[in-house]
Amino acid sequence: MSYFRDKFKSILKVKDSPHRIALAFAFGVFMGISPFLGLHYIGGIFLAYLFRLNRLVAIVGISVNNPWTIVPISSFAVWLGAKMMGIRQVLPEVDWKNLGLLNMIKKIAEWEHFLSMVKQLMPLIKAFFVGSFLICTLSAIVSYIIIHVLAARYRKI
Repeated sequence: MSYFRDKFKSILKVKDSPHRIALAFAFGVFMGISPFLGLHYIGGIFLAYLFRLNRLVAIVGISVNNPWTIVPISSFAVWLGAKMMGIRQVLPEVDWKNLGLLNMIKKIAEWEHFLSMVKQLMPLIKAFFVGSFLICTLSAIVSYIIIHVLAARYRKI
């Protein structure tokens, strides 16, 4: 636990204004929780670079969503998105008799089955995107406020 606390404290020691530190962290949190799976680090570093913010602080913010938190955050995003959109069932019915790795690979390899699968998963995908964008936006705003206050206090000490 002290490792994470030390890393967190290290962002407060960055030689930059509390606003810029908080902004870099908030951009990182936004990208870390965004629905763009696999592009979190690339997107966060790009935003930090684009706005000339500290990339290491952004990486710490991106890391809020990590292997331990991605499942609960994503699950909550799907639930929230489904509630907001009025979707009652986000998961399609599962054909348990024909469920198997080889069978799935064969179906995905066939274009028609792939398109059918995407169509069945569309409520889940839409709910995930809507929920993720709401969560990442609110999380970025809250994290900006918290980090700005902490960085400003740290400067006074």
